[in-house]
Amino acid sequence: MTGIVKKIKELKKKRNAVILVHNYQLPEIQDIADYRGDSLGLSREAAKTEADVIVFCGVHFMAETAAILSPDKIVLLPDKDAGCPMANMIDAAQLRELKKKHPSAAVVCYVNSTAAVKAESDCCCTSANAVDILRRIEKDEIIFVPDKYLGSFAAKQAGKKVILFDGYCPVHMKIVKKHILKARQEHPGAKALVHPECRTEICNIADEVLSTSGMERYAGESDCGEMIIGTETGLISRLRKDNPLKKFYPAFEGAVCPNMKKTSLEKVLWALEEMQYRIEVKSEIAEAARLAISRMVE
Repeated sequence: MTGIVKKIKELKKKRNAVILVHNYQLPEIQDIADYRGDSLGLSREAAKTEADVIVFCGVHFMAETAAILSPDKIVLLPDKDAGCPMANMIDAAQLRELKKKHPSAAVVCYVNSTAAVKAESDCCCTSANAVDILRRIEKDEIIFVPDKYLGSFAAKQAGKKVILFDGYCPVHMKIVKKHILKARQEHPGAKALVHPECRTEICNIADEVLSTSGMERYAGESDCGEMIIGTETGLISRLRKDNPLKKFYPAFEGAVCPNMKKTSLEKVLWALEEMQYRIEVKSEIAEAARLAISRMVE
């Protein structure tokens, strides 16, 4: 693979490109990142980068977000079929119907959604800042889409009442209570860190409920030497690499997002060679969505 990595670096320089990589990507993709992080960190990086080309190693909604925040840049998604089932659970028409039923409600939209849904929202959020976003909203009624588990967790932490949409992450849904209990039996000294996209019963028994960036911080700063990680397994290789003296165990080995694993080194190279697949958002949708995303980034 070293030859491919060398070619990627050469083309990256030639194209004045930056490679943004999500925490759930394959280890070899994480290793070529100029910036690696969660949705919020990647959104911020996309907004401030001076590169002409952004190669987004993630899924479609993330590349859309980058294109919205950087309309003057070329945004490439190495695999055009890397989608997000949760994002596809709600469309703009469904959200408009929900807004009609609750006309005075503020709309908070998880960043794991399409540009069209973002355009119908007042503010976006990520798993890292959902609690803070809800706390800042002064309205009594808040619609939260699409993830019912993140929405429920954030609402409880923020002391807010929210109207939830019945969306969820199929990967985090695979992690069930017996997985946490079994992992604790096998590793009695380990702390259980779970993602707020997990089922409510999982969040209730965890030691910490954290975004992927929160898990990274906790792993680095905590005195705890062993951790059970309740999220997509792609994060674990990075945790182990960054914290070689600590041990990390997946809550469930089967918590793998097939869409996040579609990106390969060959596809990144091809994206830079052919300048494909370019992600563009219609100007009227992008303009409305940019307001919601900018409020989140701020």
